[in-house]
Order: sequence, then structure tokens, then C-alpha cells
Amino acid sequence: MDKSDEKAALRKALIEQRLNMPDRLQRADDLQQVMRIWLIGRPDAVIGAYWPIKGEFDPLPALHRWKEDGELIDEPQPRRIGLPVVDKVHKTLTFWAWYPGCPMEEDAYGIPKPKDTEVIVPTLLFVPCVGYSAGGYRLGYGGGFYDRTLATLQPKPFTVGLGFTQGYLDEFEPEPHDVPLDAILNDNGVVWPV
Repeated sequence: MDKSDEKAALRKALIEQRLNMPDRLQRADDLQQVMRIWLIGRPDAVIGAYWPIKGEFDPLPALHRWKEDGELIDEPQPRRIGLPVVDKVHKTLTFWAWYPGCPMEEDAYGIPKPKDTEVIVPTLLFVPCVGYSAGGYRLGYGGGFYDRTLATLQPKPFTVGLGFTQGYLDEFEPEPHDVPLDAILNDNGVVWPV
């Protein structure tokens, strides 16, 4: 089995495990708390995230509360949340403003995306992890969208992986094109940097 086949099999097994975690809701609540605490004191006003699929952790409730907290303390710049929209030509992502109740439509992959909102540039980007390891490396779905996007975004946002403890990989060897994340959070707390 070659390296790409091994990664595909690992992805499939990790997604299956994630979908079948009997305590996934409790773990999601725990990660919501970790995220909210981690965000305290961050200077960011524009955060990019993702619409959860395949049992991924949903960051949007914590981000909505972060946005509301900014309104309560009357910050000079309003806090904004963006969700990815796929650029099919360049196979990269742009981030479009999202808020609860905003009009949504499905992208080419069947994932909801904001409809007719504006493009925003995040200074902090939360990235879903199928798996992750020490050193800030993540195992995604294999499309390379985040790696290509991070290689082109200027200024480069601070990147944070989100995943459940079940996705931690002890022996994961990144490939040369893998871009390490700046931090990784799971339902137990901060995984990287330690």
C-alpha cells in the first residue's frame, strides 16, 4: 500500500470513529468551552471557520458567542465570522461573511456556504482536523484546499486546528507540502503548542 492509500485508509477509519463516538455531544460541549476560553484576549476581529461535515466539531456556536461578547464590550471594530467558499478554478478558499440566519446555499460539494454576503479576510482561521499530530500537523480530507489557501493568503492568518481527542495521531509523518498549524485545540484543551 503506498502513502496516499495509507492516508486514505487512515482518513476513512478516523471519520468512522468520529461518527461513532458515543460521547460526541459531551466532547463537543467540552471543545466549545476550550475554544471560548482560548479566544479570551485574542486581538482578532475577523475569524474564518467552517461548516461542519462528517461528524466534525461545530465551531459556530462558540464563534457566535465570541461575536456577541464583542458587541457587549463595544469594541471599535465589529467582530466578524467567515465561512469558506471554494474557488473551483484555483482550488483555494475565500471567506464570506456569515451570521446566524444569513442566506445560505450549497457549494459544488454540497456544503452550505453564505449566499450574497461579502468576502472578508480572516486574521485567525479555525481549520477542521480529521486527524492531527504534534508539531501542528493536520490530516484533512486530502483535497489540499487549506494548504493552497494558506500558501496564498496575505497576511497569513494565525491557524488553529480543531478536533476531538480521538483524532490524535502518535506516528504521523507530514509530507513536504503540509503546512503546520500555529495551534491545535481538542476537547481536553490545547494540544499544540505544548
